[in-house]
Parts: sequence; structure tokens; C-alpha cells
Amino acid sequence: MDSIYITGAGVVSAIGVGKEATLASLLAGKSGVGKMKYLASCHHDIPVGEVPLSNEEMVQRLGITDSLFLTRSALMGRLALREALEEAGLEGDALRDVPFISATTVGGMDRRETYYELEKECNQNYAVIATHHCGSCTEMIAEAFGQFASISTASTACSSATNAIITGANMLRCGLAEIVVVGGTECLTKFHLNGFNALMILDAQPCRPFDRDRAGLNLGEGAAYLVMETEASVKKRGAKPLCKLSGYGNACDAFHQTASSPDGEGAYLAMQEALQLAGMKPEDIQYINAHGTGTPNNDESESRAIQRVFGDHLPPVSSTKSFTGHTTSASGSIEAVFCMLALQHQFLPQNINWKNPMEGGIIPVTDQQPQGEIRHILSNAFGFGGNDSSIILSKCEA
Repeated sequence: MDSIYITGAGVVSAIGVGKEATLASLLAGKSGVGKMKYLASCHHDIPVGEVPLSNEEMVQRLGITDSLFLTRSALMGRLALREALEEAGLEGDALRDVPFISATTVGGMDRRETYYELEKECNQNYAVIATHHCGSCTEMIAEAFGQFASISTASTACSSATNAIITGANMLRCGLAEIVVVGGTECLTKFHLNGFNALMILDAQPCRPFDRDRAGLNLGEGAAYLVMETEASVKKRGAKPLCKLSGYGNACDAFHQTASSPDGEGAYLAMQEALQLAGMKPEDIQYINAHGTGTPNNDESESRAIQRVFGDHLPPVSSTKSFTGHTTSASGSIEAVFCMLALQHQFLPQNINWKNPMEGGIIPVTDQQPQGEIRHILSNAFGFGGNDSSIILSKCEA
């Protein structure tokens, strides 16, 4: 595969606003999951991973004077995108040839909940209500930075942001662009929380991925974006690569509307495809950032899939969702940034809260210190309906 480099990255999650704060939390093993503060839900007993800023504080940080129609997803997205573009040295006219692909599923549901009772007066409130679908969220983020070549929205549940990365990579490989900006954003909403609660897959305690006593997931929120470029563009602009996208894969086993297949067929195929595209063998991977939601079904299914792919060459594995909660559609890009930081700073993100091995499952990482150099990381993101995606990020050679 032709070389694709990441030259800018921005991230916002429960463990920090920006890469510097995020790295500090990862190294300290500090989780952002806790008591609900900003979400106006009656389910105060359910722990969540909220971005540690109110909407008003984000508006102030962004210097916005008119925020009437802006949703929380859009505000988080702007913060993350600003950091990514600044690092890559892109602004203004430089974006005119750059496609923007953003992932979300909840979109502006937080604002729709606010105006739900007013929908019977649709004519009067249409301007507000019309901004709540997923595409509007992408437009709200993009409009603050200038004129992109195109904007697209990916929505494949929890694999959305990873699929945005894959879509952007395919555009680069096909010569449709030299630079793309990809990622995702997702805020917490009552609709969101109640839906997962109705599925009975939320844990009333901090989640414990791959633990024998795991009881479900914690929901989180956040945003992350990556600037990806061809090698030719990197050389032309004199950009500094942060890491390399070496491979990726997407598969759908369509086993069930929400459950993962017992043998993890879709996950297995996605990881195999990523390795094949990268021209790698299982033993070339030094760390796996698992999807690892903490639900009994996911962790068992993903364990089977990883064991099928890696066999006797199983590298260290962990889930970082015990840090942030499950940020659903944004999780793939948020965790891609975590993986990039792990490559740059040579540490293994811990699987915090883990205590007891699950029967037949993987034993995750609890020690940050790698046994050798981390050169290649595989990151998984699996969505409802069996839409499973994997990417491989690699350390840039000197």
C-alpha cells in the first residue's frame, strides 16, 4: 500500500482536552468516568465519561459569539479539529482541496431533546430543529474553519470514526485527494443513555473490560480528528509525520442487530484484511487497542477473534474504554490518537479496573512498560450489526 501519513491530530474526551492532557491521564492511569455532571438525566446512578467542560466553557474557548444552533457534538468537534489543523499547519485557502469526513450517530440529539416539546410549533422553531441531524453536525464543525473541498458524514454506529479514517485513506490511495481530514464526534444525550440502558448493557460501576466479572459498558463522549496525507504531499508541504497508517480492514458478519457473533467472524475478517493490506504478519504487531466495551458479549467475541488471528503470537492487548467510557461513533478516532501517543512515547495503555481473568479470554495489559520497541499497533472498532473495522498505525522511521 502507498504510504499514508498522519500529520495532525486533535482529541477531546473525559480524560482531557487536547493531546497533552490526554497523554498525562493515560500515563497516570487516571480515568475520566464518574458521576454525571452535564447531562440532564434522571439516571444519576449511572457513571459516564463526560468531557470536563460545559457547553458555555467550550463556546468561550472557541471564541464563538453566536452559539444558538450549535450542539455539544459540534462544539467538541471544533475543539478537536482546531488542534489537528493547527498541528498540520492547515488553514484558510489550504483547505479548499481537502475533503472533510466526520463520523457521528447521535449528532445533535442533545438539542433536539431540548426542543422536543416545541416541535408542534414547527414553523416557528424549524431553524433550530433542522440542525439536529448528523449531517448538520458535520457542517457546524466545518464552517468554522473555511471552505473544505467536500464534507461527508459517516454513521455506522461504533465503527463510524474508524470507517471515516478508512474512507479518507481510500480517497488518498485512489488519487481523489492529497490530504484528508477524518474522525468523529459524539456527545452524551438522554436518548443515547436511555437506549443503551434499555438494552441492559450499562454497568452501574466503572467498566471492567475483559474481566471475569464485567457487567457492561459506561457511555462516554468526545471527539478526535486526524489529518492524513500522501507521501508526496508530506514532501511538498514539508510536513512532519506523526505516524503512518499502514493498513485497514472492514467487514460485516451481519450476525445480529446488536450482538457480536460468538466466534467474532466480522472482527476476525477486519483484522485479517488490515494485516494483509499492510503486508504484515500477526507477529509484526506489538500492541492491540481492543474495542473492549466491557459487555459480556463483546469481550468474549473479540477475545475469540483476536485469538483466531494471532494464535501463539498474541501481543499485549488492552481496552482504553475504562478511561473514557465508550464514546460510540467517535471511539475509533479517539483511540487512534491514543495509539499514536503510545507509538510516539513508547508505552502500553493500561486496561484499568481489570482484576480477574475471564474463562478462555485474553488477559489484558496492566503494565505500561513494553517488552521491546512498539512499531505497529492494531486498533479495533466494532459497530452494531456486525460492522467491524480495524486499522494499523506504525511508528515513522527516522
